Amino acid sequence: MKNWRLQKINQSAFEKTGAIPRSITRTFEKFKKELDPNSEAELIEQFKVSRYQTVVSIKYLILLIAAPVIVNQIAKNFIFGPFINYFWNIKQPGIFLNPSQEERAFAELQRIEEKIHFESLIGQTKDFSNENIEQQIKKRAIELAESYSEESANAIKNILADISSVIAIAILMILGRRQITILKSFLDELVYGLSDTAKAFLIILFTDIFVGFHSPHGWEVIIEAILRHFGLPENRDFIFLFIATFPVLLDTVFKYWIFRYLNRVSPSAVATYRNMNE
Repeated sequence: MKNWRLQKINQSAFEKTGAIPRSITRTFEKFKKELDPNSEAELIEQFKVSRYQTVVSIKYLILLIAAPVIVNQIAKNFIFGPFINYFWNIKQPGIFLNPSQEERAFAELQRIEEKIHFESLIGQTKDFSNENIEQQIKKRAIELAESYSEESANAIKNILADISSVIAIAILMILGRRQITILKSFLDELVYGLSDTAKAFLIILFTDIFVGFHSPHGWEVIIEAILRHFGLPENRDFIFLFIATFPVLLDTVFKYWIFRYLNRVSPSAVATYRNMNE
């Protein structure tokens, strides 16, 4: 029974587009099925297939999301964490992984010094002797060193833990090829089953977020967060080069998808998108 269901799902997932839009052909097929005396039994079977497809897709999607997160946390906190903490904190190989961390630490230390001197000048500090000020600066410098040392250790943990998550995802995808086919069919039906207005709205939403006028600021924040996550230097030239090229490539992919696939599957959605985008 499951093999039969999979064949039905595969047929829906890999349905080829022709010269006539799917909406027209499906309307004629629906009218033809309504005249078929066995249509009731077929509708029941289609409902069973649809329910089976939905349940399998949701379960596998949850597994794809939850398993890598769990593997990541276990690898980071229980497998690699103790070893890296011992090596980094006991052996003391260094505090900073890259010059960007040094620049941020020195800038923060400078702000701390200025704040302490300012507080001493306006009388908020009871003992404003040079020795007391130096002690406060030294204390905050040690706290900064510990903070950035922990950040460096966490960056190494993140690299190893993320590699473990990628391996977990690869294993799930290799072992779950059948579920991937069902999930792809489920997503295709979900996306192409939306109304033309909903399709156009989602296209405009995604394009404006990722390749719109304000997207460079968002990409800059994302790239900086990723570089810090892996302990990589925050090279401004690389960030600006990425922002100047990647959104353009992404915009090209969006337009190609609209021209190549959506224009054949749902021409009215493309027309609605163009009218809404004008």
